Amino acid sequence: MNIRRLSVNWMIGACVVPVIYGLGGFASRVDAQTVGSRVATRSTASAASTSQGADLQDADLKQRVSAALDAQPYLYDRHIDISVRGGVVELSGIVFSDWDLEDALRAARKTAGDRPVIDSLSIDREGRFR
Repeated sequence: MNIRRLSVNWMIGACVVPVIYGLGGFASRVDAQTVGSRVATRSTASAASTSQGADLQDADLKQRVSAALDAQPYLYDRHIDISVRGGVVELSGIVFSDWDLEDALRAARKTAGDRPVIDSLSIDREGRFR
């Protein structure tokens, strides 16, 4: 009887623990994006009133795109460079698969909204850094 109860507890634990940790990881990514959007709203409003508004908006957009790429759970974004000039986002550097390329572009386009995103990424299938 004790062995049966123990195995039932293990089965419940095996199902519940990944769900709890999985949802916790999801919540932290959502929070990171929410914080970035709040910062973006404040800095966009203040940037419009200064003569350097375009530069501040570009820096803010770059920060938001960087946070969005970093929030992607399966994307290794350390080799992706982000540059923003005049509201145009350019991604350059290397990724290691077609999936990484699509994930990076999708996250950048979603964050950039109606602004263009230029793809200058290279795919390095062998995992060597050039």
